[in-house]
Order: sequence, then C-alpha cells, then structure tokens
Amino acid sequence: MTSQPYRINETFSPDPALAKYYYLTFAIVLIIALPFCLGMIAVAGEIAGILIAIPIIAILAFTLYWLPLYYRSIRYELTQTEITWRRGVWFRQNAIVPYSRITNVDIVQGPVMRLFGISSLRIQTAGYSAQPNAELRLDGITDPETLRELIMGFVRSGPGIATESGGAGIQQPSNDPLLEEIRQIRTILERIDKKTR
Repeated sequence: MTSQPYRINETFSPDPALAKYYYLTFAIVLIIALPFCLGMIAVAGEIAGILIAIPIIAILAFTLYWLPLYYRSIRYELTQTEITWRRGVWFRQNAIVPYSRITNVDIVQGPVMRLFGISSLRIQTAGYSAQPNAELRLDGITDPETLRELIMGFVRSGPGIATESGGAGIQQPSNDPLLEEIRQIRTILERIDKKTR
C-alpha cells in the first residue's frame, strides 16, 4: 500500500481502503443483525413480516447507496496555521482546528483497520481534553506517523497552547493592544493606591 502525500495547502482524501473498511463494518453489522430481523419476520406472520421487511430492506439499500457518497465527501487540508476537514452528504460538516490549540495527536488502529493498513488520527485540543471524544478525527490515513509528526512540527513551532488553567501558556506579543491597556490600568490603580495610603 502506498503512503498518502501530505502537502501544505493541498486537499487530500482518506485512502480508498477506508471505503472497504466501511463496507466490511456494514457487513459485520448485517451478519449480527440479520438473524434477529429474520426471527422477527418469521414470528410476525406473513403480512406483518412484509411490513417489517420493507423498512429493513430500505435501510440496507439506503446505507449501501450512502456509504460511497460519504467516503467521497471527506476532505482534509493542512495549512501553515491550521487543519481543516469537510465531510457529509446531506448534512455537511466543516471544521478548522488551529495548530495553536492542539494538545495531543493519537494514532488509533483497530484490528479491522490494521487488515486494510489504515489508521485514524485523533486530535485533542485545549478545552477538549476532558471530553471523551477527540475534537477532530482524520480517518483512512496510511502513514499516520508521518502525518502526526508534520502536525506536531507545526504545533511545536507555533505560539504557546491555550490551556484550561486560564491560558497561562499563551505567549502574548509585547505590542498587544489589550495587554498594553491592562498595563495602563494597573499603573493608574497603583497611583491611586499610593495616594490613599
């Protein structure tokens, strides 16, 4: 399996093995659920069985139609300052995660993913670290170590990370207008304090 090219400012898609992974997952769910559905149809009788079977068949057909569309909708892009991703067929999702907010990048690969040679990168950000799910997931990645190192290179070279402890790790430029305003207020308060003593 060839590795994906990860170039700055170029959109890339998950590896085609991700679509195969989706189909295999669908087949596993179908194999588990099929005996239960057939049992319901057999117990329900002829007319009720048909009424139960029609929605089940419709859901299966819809899922088979939807899976390739969903796979083709997934797009990722790395820029100098952030990661963007898009996905969704009818309900589209777009997200932008600045490197300055990334705290951790985990590589996840279950046994079925390993079979197809793909992994997922789960990206945690400041403020999301207490959540059970990652803020961003990059699925269908064939060379996860290279992509993680590329992302972490941007994270390490950027400004400090905004932490949950009130942003103590944020590196403020010395010419920040807000910081300058706060310094002036502090100076005024210190003068008032000296006069009242």
